[in-house]
Amino acid sequence: MAEPETAPREGPSTWIRSVVDFGAIAAFALAFLILRLRGLSGDEALVQATWALVAGAAVAVAVGLFVERRLALMPLLVGGFALVFGVLTLVFNDDLFVKLKVTVLNGSLAVALLGGVLLGKQPLKALLGTVIPVNDRAWRILTIRYGFFFLAVALVNEAVRSEALVAWAAPRLGLTGIDPADVWVSFRGVLWIASSVFGLAQVPLIMKNLVGEGPVDPSAPARPDTAP
Repeated sequence: MAEPETAPREGPSTWIRSVVDFGAIAAFALAFLILRLRGLSGDEALVQATWALVAGAAVAVAVGLFVERRLALMPLLVGGFALVFGVLTLVFNDDLFVKLKVTVLNGSLAVALLGGVLLGKQPLKALLGTVIPVNDRAWRILTIRYGFFFLAVALVNEAVRSEALVAWAAPRLGLTGIDPADVWVSFRGVLWIASSVFGLAQVPLIMKNLVGEGPVDPSAPARPDTAP
């Protein structure tokens, strides 16, 4: 089997992928900020900044192929969603698609994980079994936790991306003249932090249930929320 040969590279490749993911979302946020400072409306700036998102997604997929020498399912899934919804945003010149990507991706993951648990399956283990070597009990707990986490992300994203809801809530929070696009991009930054914190919060469970030696990436399941 090829697994013994790839195991030593898991640490460095994980580090590189994390840098790529962070760099991509940072580039997206920076592009949006520069375009807003140049006077573009929030919606227009979000559409134009999507070029950075598409580029970041393409680089992330390339990293998986050339650095890890394989196309792992999770990075491929995340990168595929980012590319598809990013291209739709650019083609139709509508920021709805880039916002909707977070809901569709996280909602799909929530259904897959929680549905798998109800069917007695271990879908998270199938996705990340070589990244987090823990026992079946821990896999079940992680699957449930991340299933509800992804579901919460999808629901909160639906609320934050709603321009009507933002327009209603902003004055009641003492905020006037706020652009819904600014709110959503800020939410993506908060989501990156929340995903990282949630991933780190699973470390105690993972460390108590390890079944073998090797590099561990406890934040891996949260990457759909931190990647472009």
